[in-house]
Amino acid sequence: MTFEYAPAPESRSVVDIAPSYGLFIDGEFTEAADGKVFKTVSPSSEEVLSEIAQAGEADVDRAVKAARKAFEKWSALPGSERAKYLFRIARIIQERSRELAVLETLDNGKPIKETRDADLPLVAAHFFYYAGWADKLGHAGFGADPKPLGVAGQVIPWNFPLLMLAWKIAPALATGNTVVLKPAETTPLSALFFADICRQAGLPKGVVNILPGYGDTGAALVAHPDVNKVAFTGSTAVGKQIARTVAGTNKKVTLELGGKGANIVFDDAPIDQAVEGIVNGIFFNQGQVCCAGSRLLVQESIQDELLDSLKRRLSTLRLGDPLDKNTDIGAINSEEQLARITSLVEKGEAEGGERWSPACELPESGYWFAPTLFTNVTQAHTIARDEIFGPVLSVLTFRTPDEAVAKANNSQYGLSAGIWTEKGSRILAVASKLRAGVIWSNTFNKFDPTSPFGGYKESGFGREGGRHGLEAYLDV
Repeated sequence: MTFEYAPAPESRSVVDIAPSYGLFIDGEFTEAADGKVFKTVSPSSEEVLSEIAQAGEADVDRAVKAARKAFEKWSALPGSERAKYLFRIARIIQERSRELAVLETLDNGKPIKETRDADLPLVAAHFFYYAGWADKLGHAGFGADPKPLGVAGQVIPWNFPLLMLAWKIAPALATGNTVVLKPAETTPLSALFFADICRQAGLPKGVVNILPGYGDTGAALVAHPDVNKVAFTGSTAVGKQIARTVAGTNKKVTLELGGKGANIVFDDAPIDQAVEGIVNGIFFNQGQVCCAGSRLLVQESIQDELLDSLKRRLSTLRLGDPLDKNTDIGAINSEEQLARITSLVEKGEAEGGERWSPACELPESGYWFAPTLFTNVTQAHTIARDEIFGPVLSVLTFRTPDEAVAKANNSQYGLSAGIWTEKGSRILAVASKLRAGVIWSNTFNKFDPTSPFGGYKESGFGREGGRHGLEAYLDV
């Protein structure tokens, strides 16, 4: 007999969410100029967590002016002084990591074990890493004394709210820029808590400004004439809009967009290890990951064995309360995202894909989708081409390494890929032919602040992380 897991909920009492939050401009929380507000809800229960001020064009202007004013003194500080603030922020994040993990889980819907063990350690690591670069910019390979650009307008998504903030803000501050950041409308809370951390760290006023709002807030920020640098992580469609907006201006741009990562499993791969990697690749954060391994390319001779093992493993995943420490699969971030996943999955069935999900009970309230895999999929299927951004895996087969490479590269995206094989020579040979920005071998979804991340083709351009991540914020 198998024992059931007892509930192991993480306490909500470690985080104190105020009934309302303002915009963070020039070191102070303030209402929106037009008084507009919106609500942020918890996707696992649909309860309203807080009411948030919604930034409009006038607020964007105010924030950019504050950032411009702060830029003079901030950029003139020696790198070693800027580093002190970044180290302080990193340490405060570590001290408050439990509170921030619970907050992120409440606002985003992902399991506490992910926010606790993946998101938060990486957030702190990013600030530590770029704090170390602040006084060494002359040795980064971008000239003896590279200069910052000015004001950075940054727009981030809802899938890793605090981690994406760290990816954007840490290198910007280390290089001497000031920041106006717009968090996603469904997950504004951790960015507002970060504003509080900036105050706690004594960061000078105006260096970091946080403007919650919808797409129009982001559009106003990107289009603002006094923004020197635009950084965006999100959908390819919005990325194209941003590229059109900044065309003809002298704004520097980095875009990190969608993906349809191929996870390639060769016949000599260790099956159990590969299954763990496949599960991690597509069901981590409910598949709401731009570099998810959403296409499984498996060598024909081991397809049956691998799928049997994969289905067995999926049957043991636990879906439910994201604050429970045993939960593997949390809630989908929003009603809108759930509708998108549902319609693409229905299209997959209509086009002839064979759908399979393990038996699992979905909670009554909240936004949920059972882990799903599709077999009998061809490269022509919508589910093999479009980014679903949900817990849905499409399984395709191949016979030779060349066929695997051709199928993996047959995508408008090029963000990530995985290779599973015992042979080092095969890993290197296949990796050199894949058009993807990040390639994992015998693992998946491993991140490190020292390693650059970014895509080819419609997955965007520019790199974040590592020495390469400095370039986007320097006048080189």
